[in-house]
Amino acid sequence: MTVKAEAARGTLTYSRMRGMVAILIAFMKQRRMGLNDFIQKIANNSYACKHPEVQSILKISQPQEPELMNANPSPPPSPSQQINLGPSSNPHAKPSDFHFLKVIGKGSFGKVLLARHKAEEAFYAVKVLQKKAILKKKEEKHIMSERNVLLKNVKHPFLVGLHFSFQTADKLYFVLDYINGGELFYHLQRERCFLEPRARFYAAEIASALGYLHSLNIVYRDLKPENILLDSQGHIVLTDFGLCKENIEHNGTTSTFCGTPEYLAPEVLHKQPYDRTVDWWCLGAVLYEMLYGLPPFYSRNTAEMYDNILNKPLQLKPNITNSARHLLEGLLQKDRTKRLGAKDDFMEIKNHVFFSLINWDDLINKKITPPFNPNVSGPSDLRHFDPEFTEEPVPNSIGRSPDSILITASVKEAAEAFLGFSYAPPMDSFL
Repeated sequence: MTVKAEAARGTLTYSRMRGMVAILIAFMKQRRMGLNDFIQKIANNSYACKHPEVQSILKISQPQEPELMNANPSPPPSPSQQINLGPSSNPHAKPSDFHFLKVIGKGSFGKVLLARHKAEEAFYAVKVLQKKAILKKKEEKHIMSERNVLLKNVKHPFLVGLHFSFQTADKLYFVLDYINGGELFYHLQRERCFLEPRARFYAAEIASALGYLHSLNIVYRDLKPENILLDSQGHIVLTDFGLCKENIEHNGTTSTFCGTPEYLAPEVLHKQPYDRTVDWWCLGAVLYEMLYGLPPFYSRNTAEMYDNILNKPLQLKPNITNSARHLLEGLLQKDRTKRLGAKDDFMEIKNHVFFSLINWDDLINKKITPPFNPNVSGPSDLRHFDPEFTEEPVPNSIGRSPDSILITASVKEAAEAFLGFSYAPPMDSFL
């Protein structure tokens, strides 16, 4: 009787604890999955597929631009028809220029590795992508879009920088800033949630980065804690621009179904045209997660989660300030035309009372001391990277010279698809 009474009052029993651990593990695994892979998984779940919203969403499961969905696609362009998307290639860059030391991240098309440049002795994060995997999923436009966005990031402190890029017959290489303070997701996993001042600081730096991208007519579209890194001092760095959409004017829209399930805005789920306010919805979702420990509307049942996003009113527990409550209500407004940021974009977020304590000039100049210091001892300090990555052996093929690769027809096709990828900055940028 006593045990039953205590359980009824909410005591954490062994069975409940096991249930909570199972939920957390499922949540973490789901979060590591790309949207394509995740949709393929739920497509095989008979219960989830019965839900009308999920059935509707599965009909457009491939996150491709409309021009890629043509039922009768034109034949692939010949090399002479390829558009060169930037400066000429750097003829000197090659994999053997680097010592590849550790795997520090993984994605659908390849890995991110900590690498030391042999001549410069500098450390970089090198994103190595398999052309064959990209072509198989028809994602070459998104990869080239990522490269273009990286090129446009001239001097913003909260966006990862591209040093140069190059390619071999079968791989693409992004040579990026090495950021080793850990993913925001990693820190949220460990601490469950953040106090409001810390969440405000991160949200301000994220908003500043999104506002800068919007000023370049770029919509980010995939904001989530896994794509938000902390640098060695504790400042925010946004990374992974593969789902960015370029050339979206102030009132422009796009209609591609893409993103991460927990953060999809209602208009994306409704398959309606959407605009840059989709990023402000995602900012609201990330801020909510920082304050409460889980994304808003979250459910282990994907069909239920989508239904929550579309129909369930936002519920806020009373343990946050009125200004935080007001901001979350504005950002997580289901009607994008009424959402905070719909009229004046970043300026509306910047001027919100929640950020009244932020000096934005000091913020952009990194004069505000971060609320958390990762305390890394140097580039080899990997304490904030998931051991799931760092304990994985570095593949021998990563640093293989293109001279040692047997050129097949599929490799030739891959090489032609990414003409113009390679990039080297002007020589004076090294000075």
